[in-house]
Amino acid sequence: MGRVFVLALEGKIYSCKHCQTHLALSDDVVSKSFLCRHGKAYLFKKVVNVTLGDKEERMMMTGSHTVADIFCVKCGSMVGWKYETAHEKSQKYKEGKSVLERVKISGPDGINYWMNNEEAHVGGSDTDDA
Repeated sequence: MGRVFVLALEGKIYSCKHCQTHLALSDDVVSKSFLCRHGKAYLFKKVVNVTLGDKEERMMMTGSHTVADIFCVKCGSMVGWKYETAHEKSQKYKEGKSVLERVKISGPDGINYWMNNEEAHVGGSDTDDA
């Protein structure tokens, strides 16, 4: 497989819940109003220390998208997905951006996002719940 190099970030950091590998900066949050299978999620303009899974078409609450799951480069945990293509014109702003699921990350200052009954959602993913 080769050697894994992990990029260290400085500032307010979101990290993998399992291994604390840095994934994103709070300055790169585009939206905190997304939903996924496991509750809330955040949209980021940039994430690091992840690998991409295979691209696939998914029908989400906001329409059809081509996405790829993203995995922590250090521990391999699935932490979210990346939008490759949005097929609806109103969703084009998501292209090239990534979603990190709150339940799978630690927030700035070591905040852990534990799923609770108010955040549990069955089924859907990817919606702006403003």
